[in-house]
Amino acid sequence: VQLQASGGGLVQPGDSLRLSCAASGHSFNRYTLGWFRQAPGREREFVAVIRYNSHTYYTDSVKGRFTISRDNAKNTVYLQMNSLKPDDTAVYYCAADQRIILSSLRAPEHYDYWGQGTQVTVSS
Repeated sequence: VQLQASGGGLVQPGDSLRLSCAASGHSFNRYTLGWFRQAPGREREFVAVIRYNSHTYYTDSVKGRFTISRDNAKNTVYLQMNSLKPDDTAVYYCAADQRIILSSLRAPEHYDYWGQGTQVTVSS
């Protein structure tokens, strides 16, 4: 599976962005798909994940503001980000894995496939 993330940019606090991650390969509907982010000087952290059965999980800091979704017909996963804050500034990465278990969803080391990252900057 190859992943291509897009949609980042420079926005002001309170604005919205939608990130997309297009996947190539087979059996996209069987994959768990996640979004992670990494700010300068910090470790890569979990943001949101959507499983093959469309169950979703979020880190606490984005609950109510971000929504992860998938379109299996388009082999694409999205991250709708609303009410953006300066603390959301980071490079955002999409990730995929077919066999990841529930207890490992938030751990980046358990994902086999990664996109190249897209920069999101929230600043006034």
